[in-house]
Amino acid sequence: MIRRTHAARGGFPDGHEVELPGRGRTFVREVAGPPGAPTVVLLHGWTATADLNWFTCFAPLGEHFRVLAPDHRGHGRGIRPRGGFRLTDCADDVAAIADAFGVHTFIPVGYSMGGAIAQLVASRHEHRTRGLVLAATAGYFASSRDERLNFLGLAGLARLSRLTSAQARSWITEQVYLQRKTHSLADWAARQIASHDWRHVLEAGSEIGAFDSRPWLSTVAVPGAMIITTNDKVVPPHRQEELAASLHTTAVTHRIDAGHDAVFAARDRFVPLLLDACRQVAQHAHI
Repeated sequence: MIRRTHAARGGFPDGHEVELPGRGRTFVREVAGPPGAPTVVLLHGWTATADLNWFTCFAPLGEHFRVLAPDHRGHGRGIRPRGGFRLTDCADDVAAIADAFGVHTFIPVGYSMGGAIAQLVASRHEHRTRGLVLAATAGYFASSRDERLNFLGLAGLARLSRLTSAQARSWITEQVYLQRKTHSLADWAARQIASHDWRHVLEAGSEIGAFDSRPWLSTVAVPGAMIITTNDKVVPPHRQEELAASLHTTAVTHRIDAGHDAVFAARDRFVPLLLDACRQVAQHAHI
């Protein structure tokens, strides 16, 4: 069931509350795009939402593609699962969202954590994945002992958040993220971050630490494109380069001298690259 709950306004496209049978209720932005246009599904990064990650991209992409952009589990208005957060569940959510909107084939477009989800979509639903566009992401996010310990620490915080009261969870939200991140954000962005289910967001961080597509990604035979953020302090550029090298032989690589926030901090340069990457993948896929 799809119910439009947010009419297009202020640069944001229509927003829908979507009930996914057996999975839960989520929120999806939609741009109709030109008649017959291929569909891209925008997959946001960790601790973001579809709006936070992609607000600079909706209109430009919508001139050429049908656009769907969901909030992931635990993030914003995404599904609130009864069990723990799993990246594989997020990947299967994408296929279920496509079903709900009557879309058979699509191009996952993943940013940071969304890139891990996009890779899983291509692996688990290859027959529906017509191409793969990745940005500021990698095939693995932890290799050193310190990195692994940091991600394990997130798993511990997630377990703590299950046991504490609502007041304590609110304190965790403020201490772990909000006071460090929202001082420079607009009010609407801060409100979206505050709407997260922090148990699942913290579990998502642990899942990111355990993610590793290197054993299987080279077997995924779909056209691809990669945007590497060469000044990235969150996802090291050398890991992004490794991922680009492991994509299908038709893959195209773009590089931008920007950090992990390139999608909005360097929007004038990033958005045209993203549009080019999506168009190139669609062309190779003969959609």
